[in-house]
Amino acid sequence: MGVKDFFMKKMLEKQLKDVPAEQRDQMIAVISENPEFFQKIAEEIKQKQKEGRDQMAATMEVMRKHQGELQKIMGAPKQQRPR
Repeated sequence: MGVKDFFMKKMLEKQLKDVPAEQRDQMIAVISENPEFFQKIAEEIKQKQKEGRDQMAATMEVMRKHQGELQKIMGAPKQQRPR
């Protein structure tokens, strides 16, 4: 583990301190395995905030945009839309 990885893991642990340990470890592993993807998401959220959206709205919009890829990374089955 490099210095950058160490500090990223410590920062994530601090940010996710209220999340149960098992979920926190899973999230840290996923982010560590896909740093470029999550960096891209962070940059898109920042851009949306610069355009005037609040953090929650910006985050939701970007997460919806990348929902399929997030589900693939997280190993979750795709949700079926109601008919």
